[in-house]
Amino acid sequence: MKGMSGLDSPEFTRLRKKMVEECVVARGIRDDLVLRAMEKVPRHLFVDEALRERAYGDHALPIGDKQTISQPYVIALTTQALALQGGEKVLEIGTGSGYQTAILAEIADHVYSLEKIPQIAKRARRVLDLLGYHNVAVRILDGTYGWTEEAPFDAVLVSAVADSIPERLLSQVKREGRLVVPLEEGGSQQLVCLHRTEAGWNREVLGPCRFVPLFRSSA
Repeated sequence: MKGMSGLDSPEFTRLRKKMVEECVVARGIRDDLVLRAMEKVPRHLFVDEALRERAYGDHALPIGDKQTISQPYVIALTTQALALQGGEKVLEIGTGSGYQTAILAEIADHVYSLEKIPQIAKRARRVLDLLGYHNVAVRILDGTYGWTEEAPFDAVLVSAVADSIPERLLSQVKREGRLVVPLEEGGSQQLVCLHRTEAGWNREVLGPCRFVPLFRSSA
């Protein structure tokens, strides 16, 4: 993030630090890059002004159009699972509020984010621009297609639940890259991390979760 003059306050800084300590570190997140990113990014700017006092609690919040900003712990868990070291190219499916996008942009070199709802995408883009995240590209598109002309990616993060992973997304992950996605299995949602190796895909279940459904085009 390039600068936050006039956009933050000592009280929000205090709440952000408390959020990281109590909602993220206390629940087992240890990745320093993730923790530093979450201490920097002003989560309150990614929600409606009426909800800003609640922005640093460990819960999801509505952002309009039946979409939500995920709880801080889930953001931290999914980002840690991508195992970013800095310098990567990341694909995000579901820009949403733009908060997760900003966390990724603090660590990765380039973030390519797809959002199906135009007004949500435009709102996120405004906040990202306000905060100086010029290493983020946002496109209004059905995320199941991925971003073919920029593939392959070091990491792919899907921020919506699916019953199966679209083949197009799997094909856009580099060897040794990772894909994190919520999957509907047996009537419940599980957050899953897939690591692409020479031998195939290694799968790790990160735990239960709750996400809005992944949009799939009928075409």
